[in-house]
Amino acid sequence: MSIETIPLFGLGTWRSEPNEVGNAVKEALKIGYNHIDCAHIYQNESEIGEAFKSSFNSGINRNDIWVTSKLWNDSHRPEHVKSALKHTLSNLKLDHLDLYLIHWPIAFKHGITFPSIKDEYELIENIPISETWQALEECVKEGLTRQLGVANFTINKLKPLIKNSEIKPTVNQVELHPYLAQNDLKDFADENGVILTAYSPLGAPHLERNVDMIKIMEDDIVVSIAKEKDLSPAQVLIAWAINRGTSVIPKSSNPGRLKQNLEASYIELSKTEMEQLNSLDKGLRYIDGTFFTTKSPYTTEYLWG
Repeated sequence: MSIETIPLFGLGTWRSEPNEVGNAVKEALKIGYNHIDCAHIYQNESEIGEAFKSSFNSGINRNDIWVTSKLWNDSHRPEHVKSALKHTLSNLKLDHLDLYLIHWPIAFKHGITFPSIKDEYELIENIPISETWQALEECVKEGLTRQLGVANFTINKLKPLIKNSEIKPTVNQVELHPYLAQNDLKDFADENGVILTAYSPLGAPHLERNVDMIKIMEDDIVVSIAKEKDLSPAQVLIAWAINRGTSVIPKSSNPGRLKQNLEASYIELSKTEMEQLNSLDKGLRYIDGTFFTTKSPYTTEYLWG
């Protein structure tokens, strides 16, 4: 029996180092993870595919594991959607995904990994999300993915997709942590049967080298709750996401932290602790999308409006 809905806890693989991510996936599956989040643009799906092959040959049942991947921005045109998904399946050594997401509501010219000039972008008006979605629906009908979703979509971008699609999005993967609680988006998602998956749930350590960047894992309230419950700050943040009813995909390649993160998914926070963490909301985006709004036809207002 295949898993029918996305497990609330999983392993993220964004920014996982080559020659480490495969071992992280194998270790995660060995200790009980059942949800692995991938993406073409992470450029590590081939290594993850080898880890899947090894793990499934060692007795782990593929049907017990939820695998997500994502359509990159250069393959939004309907004629490119299926081939992009098949390429991901080939890299992951799978015959189907459990979930395939539109990674961003932004389009590039086909073959452009990341634009350096304005002309390498496609206007979303020329490739409406609705056309990309229809091509994705055909992938579901052909058995290439079981479910569909999106990432980095706002309420205004979700509304028409939910209203006009034959196969509704089941997941919206967005940045979520107590500094960016996205309460309105969560309420809308709950009302429409969409599960939010939290990426960067522990902040963004790769950006926090900037001394001006607020570090959520050093927040006084997070640290205080962690000390009181004999947990790490990361465990508190993971537990906050799970207790809130969102899916969460922290990344790690350290076996000890992989185990700690998994244990955090079973922690119950008190009503008072949840209220304390909820009070931290600042509307702070670590991943603010400005890498898409420089020398680009896209604006921050479009992205988050």
